Amino acid sequence: MGAEGGQNPVANAEVILGRLSLLNRYLPAWILLAMAAGLLLGRFVPSIQDVLDAIRIGQTSLPIALGLLLMMYPILAKVRYEDMGRVTRDRRLFWMALTLNWLVAPLVMFVLAWVFLADQPAFRTGLIIIGLAPCIAMVLIWNDLALGDREAGALLVAINSVLQIAAYALLGTFYLRILPGWLGLDTQDVAFSTWDITKAVLIFLGIPLVAGFLTRRIGVRRRGAAWYEQEFVPRIAPLALYGLLFTIVVMFALQGEAIISNPVDVIRIAAPLLAYFALMWSVAFVLGWRSGIGYPKTATLAFTAAGNNFELAIAVSIGVWGVTSGQALTGTIGPLIEVPALVGLVYVSLWLRARLVGRSATA
Repeated sequence: MGAEGGQNPVANAEVILGRLSLLNRYLPAWILLAMAAGLLLGRFVPSIQDVLDAIRIGQTSLPIALGLLLMMYPILAKVRYEDMGRVTRDRRLFWMALTLNWLVAPLVMFVLAWVFLADQPAFRTGLIIIGLAPCIAMVLIWNDLALGDREAGALLVAINSVLQIAAYALLGTFYLRILPGWLGLDTQDVAFSTWDITKAVLIFLGIPLVAGFLTRRIGVRRRGAAWYEQEFVPRIAPLALYGLLFTIVVMFALQGEAIISNPVDVIRIAAPLLAYFALMWSVAFVLGWRSGIGYPKTATLAFTAAGNNFELAIAVSIGVWGVTSGQALTGTIGPLIEVPALVGLVYVSLWLRARLVGRSATA
């Protein structure tokens, strides 16, 4: 333990970061390139909206719907659903994570949205939509980079994936309509129905969730867990990023000019997101460490609390308010801010690990 505490956390992080795929390591760069490609496409192919709208599913064109499903499927095929039966082994971690992810996080994002974006209802709504669901994809990467508990991370992701089907629409109605009404806040400029959100969740999370569950169950049964984890999952993993980048290209092709003309909007969206990541991670880390669950589970708790399911937020925003909505734009900006912010928190986590584990070993 003492030797571990004396290791250089920056060196550790650089070694682990080197193990990331090229796609994940430079995700912010790919997002920026997708934005630029969308702007160029919108400028030189002005008929793109007519092409996309030729076949629609509710508010969503068929090509975009397929891109959103492609974005979600690999994530949910990676989830270890069988781990959900191990809840009693990690009871303290489970209840702390459940409280932070489903009670504290949505409330914190609600407060930040109204503080930072009270005069921007679309962006405010988009931010609240982001806060309603914990991350089920990139959180496993941050957890591994920070040397967190891999099994505990897989357990929480499995639980959160299923809970999002049951809780997302109800939480959306509560934080977008009921709670603002109790507080006397004006929500007349936020048009939606609970069924709209429910339908979007069932389509863009429910379908890939069932497909992912069946894929894992059949794949593991026929070829074994080792083949599934080490060969199949890495093959399909890039599809999630391709779906995300396709969605971003389309969104910026349709509303890029409006975004460029208001760069301050991007900054205003980024500010509460940065505050959210820092606040949720810090509260979770302190809570986990003081509860005595040890560093690996504390890191898992912190990154699970700080990360969000931007893929689902984007899908719901497009499905309910449309691809050119401010809600969808807010969801798109999310991962652009999240990736560098949480990479920074990985370094902070490893620095704390060196200090805390080393101190406890020499006490």
